[in-house]
Amino acid sequence: MGGTSKGERRRQELVTAAAALLRSGGFDAVRHRAVAERAGLPLASTTYYFSSLDELVTAAVERTGRDELAEIREQLDALPDGVPGTSELVELVLDQLIGPESRSGGLDAALLRYERLVGAGRRPYLAPLMRRLRDEFDGLVAEILSRSGRPRDPVEVRDLVSLVDGAVVSALIESDPDPRAVGREVLLRTL
Repeated sequence: MGGTSKGERRRQELVTAAAALLRSGGFDAVRHRAVAERAGLPLASTTYYFSSLDELVTAAVERTGRDELAEIREQLDALPDGVPGTSELVELVLDQLIGPESRSGGLDAALLRYERLVGAGRRPYLAPLMRRLRDEFDGLVAEILSRSGRPRDPVEVRDLVSLVDGAVVSALIESDPDPRAVGREVLLRTL
């Protein structure tokens, strides 16, 4: 629906609002009324442009994933030519895995990100999108590692991501105030 430029603009405003709610409050925050209010559009617009809440959530997840990939891509492209230092590499990988918000958001930022990722598993309709995004995220991690002179094949990248994810989840379970520091330690030891 919404093939006109005004219609497409409104649809994108709704997706942008839903993605912002998803990033700040998780899946429970993405509701028709909240999205419409955040976008400054009538409530009926959410059901006009999206056939279901699942479709709106899917669009929000995709926008969030694409925005996160673009943020890290910009950081990588902004690095000077040559091999980046280990600390730059580690921070870029951590931004990719835990989110840039974890630099200053501590436990809450990491919790929100991992709740969102794990919450996607409770929504089977998101599985194909999450697989595609995971491949793109892993590909960008591989590119960061390769550019730093530490190339890894896809299996090694997946193992590295799993190792950091596991350490961060353990830190979250223990309410560690700085799960990013835990991920950093594991990453530094592994690289």
